[in-house]
Amino acid sequence: MTTGKINVSVENIFPLIKKFLYSDHEIFLRELVSNATDATLKLKHLTSIGESKVEYGNPIIEVKINKDAKKIHIIDQGLGMTAEEVEKYINQVAFSGAEEFLEKYKDSAKDSGIIGHFGLGFYSAFMVAEKVEIITKSHKDEPAAHWTCDGSPEFTLVASDKTDRGTEIILHIAEDSLEFLEEGKIRELLIKYNKFMPVPIKFGTRTEKVTTGEGDDATEETITVDNIINNPNPAWTKQPSDLNDADYKNFYRELYPMQFEEPLFNIHLNVDYPFNLTGILYFPKMSADLQIQKDKIQLYQNQVFVTDNVEGIVPEFLTMLKGVIDSPDIPLNVSRSYLQADGNVKKISNYITRKVADKLKSLFTENREDFEQKWNDIKIVLEYGMLSEPKFYEKAGAFVLYPSVDGKYYTLDELKEALKDKQTDKDDKLVVLYASNKDVQHSYIESAKEKGYEVLLLDSPIVSHLIQKLEADNEKLTFTRVDSDHIDNLIKKEDNPISKLSEDEQNNLKTVLEEIVPKTSYTVQLEAMDSKAAPFMITQPEFMRRMKEMSQSGGGGMFGMGNFPEMYNLIINTNSDLATTILNTADKQAQEGLVKQALDLAKLSQNLLKGEELTAFVKRNFELIK
Repeated sequence: MTTGKINVSVENIFPLIKKFLYSDHEIFLRELVSNATDATLKLKHLTSIGESKVEYGNPIIEVKINKDAKKIHIIDQGLGMTAEEVEKYINQVAFSGAEEFLEKYKDSAKDSGIIGHFGLGFYSAFMVAEKVEIITKSHKDEPAAHWTCDGSPEFTLVASDKTDRGTEIILHIAEDSLEFLEEGKIRELLIKYNKFMPVPIKFGTRTEKVTTGEGDDATEETITVDNIINNPNPAWTKQPSDLNDADYKNFYRELYPMQFEEPLFNIHLNVDYPFNLTGILYFPKMSADLQIQKDKIQLYQNQVFVTDNVEGIVPEFLTMLKGVIDSPDIPLNVSRSYLQADGNVKKISNYITRKVADKLKSLFTENREDFEQKWNDIKIVLEYGMLSEPKFYEKAGAFVLYPSVDGKYYTLDELKEALKDKQTDKDDKLVVLYASNKDVQHSYIESAKEKGYEVLLLDSPIVSHLIQKLEADNEKLTFTRVDSDHIDNLIKKEDNPISKLSEDEQNNLKTVLEEIVPKTSYTVQLEAMDSKAAPFMITQPEFMRRMKEMSQSGGGGMFGMGNFPEMYNLIINTNSDLATTILNTADKQAQEGLVKQALDLAKLSQNLLKGEELTAFVKRNFELIK
């Protein structure tokens, strides 16, 4: 029997582990099962290169609870340890078994999936246990060892009569951690952290029915089998060429069992230089809310779940996607609870951006019709990507679409080509007209169509930011919402038409209107337009509205327009019959009635007539048709 003190640099490491090193107590199970997996994979590697003479077989890891004795057992059939190795790897925390193993076999072990890096993982056991035992038998022909420690630096190490290869860790659960003796709790943790570990994990047994014989001789019996809680070969560990659409969809359901909608498409990541990264990202159907979707991508290290907060690794605009990323090269702190600053992280993020852009381009090229049908469900991610990731923006021109109100889709280059003949103004600027709501802006859209103009439908919550960027990067291109002015002013082709009202008459008309129309909400403007155009029209200047929208959706910067009162232009067509009638009506009450009725009609066309004003308008019009 050996007794001694654990060789650590502080007098007692365990309170530090419990308080500072691991913030989340439940990860003890992740670490111990990871160590068991590690030991199993090491043995697999050593047998494959002839350095271990044992039969590898079909090892499993077993997790057992003994509630009455307040114990949890984690049992593996991996390479085990000799007493000397226990002394070295368990007692001398400064050493990491995995790191030394990797160093020794680094050339041949690259693909063996060894977890490594986490030499301190074993000590997380003391967060929940008042005593820990290790009973271990090495794959080498040496006696088994039994190590015991009660959470102080003191330990005992004695010979054991264990005859089968591998390691059993026994946790004597502390009074403040009895929740971990509940079967439901352990199952939950195994599914959360170890669902895709590369070695089968047994947790209890289950029954299943099997049929033997055929026809009349067939008999059905119930048998007891191991309850394997994980899938050791998840889709992302396979080659894309070995998977079909059904495989990807089945894996999506495995990741998100409560998600009933199918993903739109997936992107399989698979790179081994200059870093190692695999994974599958799924584009789900998107809502217009940028916040709801986040934290659906799961980060793994060699099939060990780490976190679903992947900011920093995945570009922010892609955090709205779902799926899995697995990389041994992502630098985490010792408890794997947060990312450490590292040059690889930016490289990984850039790679993912590039890979997603390339996949989108190929989807667009291979089946444009299908891509167009999915556009509304993915546009928010792509538009956000254009704004936030310069590398994505560079590639986005090849597949980002701009739909018309009639359901025709253009890339930006196609749009410029299609519009240049009709929508270039007298200053040689290409004016792209757009609507944000087909129903609310219907009359303005129709006016533009009558002129032969194309109107886009740009209705995402960040469109103001996006068009600002597109204008900055495309000289002589401007976006204007179709209701921001009357159509002749939106795309100025020549000087204004002549007004049939004289200058004095126009001044008199403006005076009359300004006495009746509320100054706090409207600026009165007189315009000479086609006599068939609407007599009264309400518009909101493009710049003011855009700045206000940008401020409300974040990013308005110094403008801070979010709290500004709504201000509109009231444009009066001086060539309309109504303008002449208002001017020539001597009865002030009748004149005011005409102006209010026309203003209400203009407000109605912009969906601005609400509440008390709408009620009064309806009542007034019923009076007129008595």
